[in-house]
Amino acid sequence: MDLHFYKYQGTGNDFVMIDNRSDFFPKENVALINKLCDRRFGIGGDGLILLENSENSDFKMVYFNADGNESTMCGNGGRCLVAFAKKLNIFDKETTFDAIDGLHYASIENDIISLQMINVSSIEVENSHCFLDTGSPHHVEIVSDIDNFPVFSKGKEIRNGAPYFQEGSNVNFVEKTGDSSFKVRTFERGVEDETLACGTGVTAVAIAMHKTNQVEKSTTEIHTKVLGGDLIVSFDVENDTYKNVFLKGPAKFVFEGNIEI
Repeated sequence: MDLHFYKYQGTGNDFVMIDNRSDFFPKENVALINKLCDRRFGIGGDGLILLENSENSDFKMVYFNADGNESTMCGNGGRCLVAFAKKLNIFDKETTFDAIDGLHYASIENDIISLQMINVSSIEVENSHCFLDTGSPHHVEIVSDIDNFPVFSKGKEIRNGAPYFQEGSNVNFVEKTGDSSFKVRTFERGVEDETLACGTGVTAVAIAMHKTNQVEKSTTEIHTKVLGGDLIVSFDVENDTYKNVFLKGPAKFVFEGNIEI
């Protein structure tokens, strides 16, 4: 059969999008999803996202990593899905959708999508790094000369090592570039490689940098530069809990087509 698909990207994080409101897609077929995400034998993408019906919101997000396995929340994927839902005329300017980590509010203006992320209160601060969950688990570590840092080898080592082991963690390397701006490079589990951007990753970086006083405590908007562009994270802090966390940046339609499966 032929599968109709859409391709979206948000700061270089690219995704295969499927309108699955009729519930036809074989989501248990790991090999198929992996092949669709393959850049040589399929469509190519950092992940695959199904847009489905939801009983308590405008739509539902089901996210799969490029390895074919269903995974945790993807921030840039969520922003791209909002753009996709807009294209399908599911909403006008504001929406709420359901994801694996709960309900998310989002708004869209031109190609810029603001996506509300989950509240974060548990942040593990170690001597060399921070660890926190922003919908997906993230290791955050400050480095120098990030442009020449061995992200793949170091990221893979940390992703599979103690204390993360088999479940693994995404790994973010960070370099401060201004009073409230940072450059970020991320090794993503499931993709098992560096990606051009990671939405939950830059969200984790922004919160970790604020928590460890890398920015002034009054700063609640942090600019992050990733390989694929720029993302902004804003938040409120109340009783050591980060609330009203928003990830803001571009998300664009690339192309659509059919592929035989």
